[in-house]
Amino acid sequence: MTMATILKFDKELFLFLNQLHHPLLDPLMLFVSGKIEWIPLYLVLLYLIIRRYGWESIRLLLFIALLVSLTDQLSVRLFKDVFMRLRPCHEADLQPLIHLLTGKCGGRYGFISSHAANSFGLATFLFMALRQYYRQMGWIWFWAVLVSYSRIYLGVHYPGDILAGAVFGTLVGFAVWYLYDWFGKHFCPSSC
Repeated sequence: MTMATILKFDKELFLFLNQLHHPLLDPLMLFVSGKIEWIPLYLVLLYLIIRRYGWESIRLLLFIALLVSLTDQLSVRLFKDVFMRLRPCHEADLQPLIHLLTGKCGGRYGFISSHAANSFGLATFLFMALRQYYRQMGWIWFWAVLVSYSRIYLGVHYPGDILAGAVFGTLVGFAVWYLYDWFGKHFCPSSC
């Protein structure tokens, strides 16, 4: 399979998924794709972290800050700035076909999706941190998928951008989790 074939399939899949819009879903997808809209969820997660980890939560939150910085910055520096793949909403031949809900397209380049990288990185790390204490933590993957899909729905990312961002974010999430775990074993064997 050639790269041209993959890119063609990605465009076709994007157009198919982007056209599955409905006026009732528009406000929901705008909400899902937002950042400050998720503050209540983040507060619940913070509560769960503090409840389980106590004072160790400070170290855990520092590693979460590291994680989000890595997924956000590396998705731009290692991918968007290198591959320079236009977002679908910046492609002149696609613009008349796209359901671009807000009329805003975002930055010029879209590969990889920072939303997908951030949400999957955070979901992976939090799942690892909380899974043994809260059996229902699997819902966090649904959140990451929903946030990521909203970017296709809004017309600002190809499915390939989302898939690559999800894989990258998951890998970074695991790496930062294992770094957190290693740090705890080597520098805080009893408690930090």
